[in-house]
Amino acid sequence: MTEETTPQYSQEELESIKERVLAALEQVIDPELGIDIVNLGLIYEVELEQDGFCLIKMTLTTMGCPLADVITDEIHRALKSVPEVTETQVKLVWYPAWTTDRMSRYARIALGIR
Repeated sequence: MTEETTPQYSQEELESIKERVLAALEQVIDPELGIDIVNLGLIYEVELEQDGFCLIKMTLTTMGCPLADVITDEIHRALKSVPEVTETQVKLVWYPAWTTDRMSRYARIALGIR
């Protein structure tokens, strides 16, 4: 019975939903740097399952970041705007280590990094 109630998305639909997930994550601003977590390069992977479970693998700029809980809460809030996402889990990963090389051109310009 579970298979009947679980929507079956095509690969294209899943990719479209993932794009909307990333767009929603661009609304999550790192409070210290004032730039969103996508452009900072903190999002390493978005996994989306057919049942709407979404796993966000991300890192932080430093291991001891005191704002990890705030950012995680904001991710959960932001993904409520994507109706296909039924559950969200945020997994912090530390490899590969984050560097400024992961930042988008926009983030580099905004922070004055070359």
